[in-house]
Amino acid sequence: MRPIRGIVFKLISVTLFIVMSSLVKSVSDSIPPGETVFFRSLFAIPVILAWLAFRGELRTGLRVSKPLGHLWRGMVGTMAMGMGFAALAFLPLPEVTAIGYAAPLLVVIFASMFLGEEVRLFRLTAVFAGLAGVMIVLSPRLSLGSDVGTAEALGAMFALTGAVSAALAQVTVRRLVMTEETSAIVFWFSITATGLSLFTLPFGWALPSPAEAGILVLTGLIGGVGQIFLTSSYREADASLVAPFDYASMLLALAIGYWIFDEVPTGTMLIGAAIVVSAGILIIWRERQLGLERAKQRKAMTPQG
Repeated sequence: MRPIRGIVFKLISVTLFIVMSSLVKSVSDSIPPGETVFFRSLFAIPVILAWLAFRGELRTGLRVSKPLGHLWRGMVGTMAMGMGFAALAFLPLPEVTAIGYAAPLLVVIFASMFLGEEVRLFRLTAVFAGLAGVMIVLSPRLSLGSDVGTAEALGAMFALTGAVSAALAQVTVRRLVMTEETSAIVFWFSITATGLSLFTLPFGWALPSPAEAGILVLTGLIGGVGQIFLTSSYREADASLVAPFDYASMLLALAIGYWIFDEVPTGTMLIGAAIVVSAGILIIWRERQLGLERAKQRKAMTPQG
């Protein structure tokens, strides 16, 4: 384990994913989300293949034992990506980022429902506090006031649906890692997402300009590299150590939203985001404490020679 390297890799991946989201937002007025998912997934494939070949994992990256599990992961993951991209067309970047933080909170609930994981009072309280923060972020978009546009309300629903789908995808990955290699999960998700995105063709794709085409290709390349750094970060350090650095994305989203898209965050959004981030960090801290306790118990039960 090399924790410093793991943290650096995590921060690089967070930065790359926010840059990718910014690129998606820059073309969201003219390029449908399904088409964006296609480019994002297709052009990540050569990056991932090159990475697997470099690590000597190309064979394991192509081998699966639970194809239906990969298909389901691809379906919910593609839904999460598409909904997130659609939300970027209607809402500020920091707001979509904050709503996306609902995903790790929902994972706790879904893991209890579908994987039988035990959830105690502390984590459950933190989850509901975090979800309350999400509702604070959403409240101006979903209120019945006359100043709320239909497009903004639609964007909020897209973002929330994306977060729910992302949580389901993460729970599916937790189940898949019991039998599948991480490299296989990463590779086949890109393949599945590319194929599924083609089903949006009848709903209208746009012919991108050369500049837009370049941006779309770049989203795939950056997304692929970001996925590599994300996976590598968990190879180098414990998940409980690197996971909190996900929330650095809020600072980056605020900066990019302000300087690139002229998006000024509201006080309501900042308060809600702060609650969500605090709840997420509390859950990660609690997970680390429980992990340390379990390690001590295993050590105590190990016969001493």
